[in-house]
Amino acid sequence: MVCKQCIENPVMKLPNSEVSMCKSCFCKHFEKKVFKTIAKYKLIQDGDHVGVAVSGGKDSTAVLYLINKFAKKHPSVKVTGLAVDEGIKGYRDESLNSLKKFCEKEKIELHIVSYKEAFGEELDEIVKRFPRPCSICGVFRRNLLNTGAKKLKCDKLATGHNLDDEAQSILMNQFRSNMKVSARLGPITGVLKNKAFIPRIKPLYFLSEKEVASYAFLKGFVEKYNECPHGSKSYRGEVRDFLYEFEGKFPGTKQNLIVSFLEILPLLKANPAYKGSLNECMECGEPCSQEKCQSCQYVEKVIKKQ
Repeated sequence: MVCKQCIENPVMKLPNSEVSMCKSCFCKHFEKKVFKTIAKYKLIQDGDHVGVAVSGGKDSTAVLYLINKFAKKHPSVKVTGLAVDEGIKGYRDESLNSLKKFCEKEKIELHIVSYKEAFGEELDEIVKRFPRPCSICGVFRRNLLNTGAKKLKCDKLATGHNLDDEAQSILMNQFRSNMKVSARLGPITGVLKNKAFIPRIKPLYFLSEKEVASYAFLKGFVEKYNECPHGSKSYRGEVRDFLYEFEGKFPGTKQNLIVSFLEILPLLKANPAYKGSLNECMECGEPCSQEKCQSCQYVEKVIKKQ
């Protein structure tokens, strides 16, 4: 039910709906949807230490704020921000400065890990020799988030993935005939449980990128939105643009893709062929499906052989 302000001062029209909301009602609607997702899928439980993978951007800042708000009502839940400094001048350094100010204001503990410290080089140097920056960056980020979360003794690692991100991942895996990877998707990721791998949770799972951006702007979290300078070179970027265009022609496409995917997800997770097995990397000890994890393979092929 909309209020008088929604009628007189609407700021946001809900996706796939004729309902417009004022700032106050939209923010309440957004937060209610996030907390409902947390409850329905049991993303956070009493006593959990939740690490939040945060970059200073709109999605991760919104997640950090909301999980911290959730924790204030559940005192047994601990929240810690975990950021990765890839080493992208004019992009990551600026967002990390904003993030530090945000965490200081909200009294949230923040830890930062870097490519330079872990792998010996910043991404700005790596991309001069490696033609697929998003591939190597994604592998290194996942490695540092997992190792960082373990050092902090986190039980869960929350990410800022929204409905658009998940829809893109689903399509990418379909296009690549990679259903084994799709089996690991969903509001809480993974097929196998392993103490060496911190489970990922996605509180923004049912909220579109537009909704997240609007919420972050209305709450004053992000003054400006900067895209990674290397993002245009990615396969995901192509799929994202395709979905945007298709959604424009057929509204509701992305949401329907998520809903239909969740119907088959239990079947994917139950398929023995998709469970696989987890080994320990012979170099770093991180969980992986081969003798040596992708991160260590990249370090050997790209960094040590320069």
